[in-house]
Amino acid sequence: MTTVDYSALDNPRASGMSFYPQRHWTETPEGAIDCGIIVDDDVRLSARFFPVGIESPTVLFFYGNGETAAGYDDIAPFYNRIGVNFFVADYRGYGVSDGSPAFTLMLSDARKVLDWLRETMQKSGFTGPLYVMGRSMGRHSAFELAVEAADRIHGVIIESGRPNLARFTMGLDADAAQTLEDAYHAKAHSINIPTLVIHGEMDELAPVQDAVAMHDGIQTEDKHLLVIPGAGHNDLMFVGMRQYFEAIRRFVTQYGGSA
Repeated sequence: MTTVDYSALDNPRASGMSFYPQRHWTETPEGAIDCGIIVDDDVRLSARFFPVGIESPTVLFFYGNGETAAGYDDIAPFYNRIGVNFFVADYRGYGVSDGSPAFTLMLSDARKVLDWLRETMQKSGFTGPLYVMGRSMGRHSAFELAVEAADRIHGVIIESGRPNLARFTMGLDADAAQTLEDAYHAKAHSINIPTLVIHGEMDELAPVQDAVAMHDGIQTEDKHLLVIPGAGHNDLMFVGMRQYFEAIRRFVTQYGGSA
């Protein structure tokens, strides 16, 4: 697939309208492990790991805008209950991470976080399969790894996301913006690893028809779609909690072979 230059999306105005960094951290929950990941000179990302077993599947999670890794302290145990190790990293400027966020940095940092996690888990004796999950804005990181690191993960989960650059194209002329949007759609549709799409029927920010079209267009035949009735953008996990976690449990156990 042709490499696309997304640096035009890093302009300060677009970044200022697209990112909503939150400074938030909590005392380490019992059983969790706090991590620091060096991604650049003097730039360290905060992260938190909730392990449940060295042979269990692991989900590397990229959250939605305005969230933080520590904000998942109460949600991580639900992943543990279905037998999944849960790892969540902050973006630059979020949590207690250094730096300021930008679109291309978000993508390159995702690759570095994956490399760090794989190496660290291997050294620590973890042998289970590794999956990437992106919720809402986290879809950008998930798409990046599903395409650029497909040989290093077992599958990808997209929750409340769609192949859309949203406000990142602000300030670009219409033709330039459309060119990048078209390339981004092609990138998402080129995914050729097992994929699970979870979306709320009543999503007010990312219309469900966009998620269905994305699912239908993704290249892999190993794809699954869960639309949760009556759920919106930020409540689908709670509206359909049993369906949500059962779908994830089935997915991560179905594709647990060698990456």
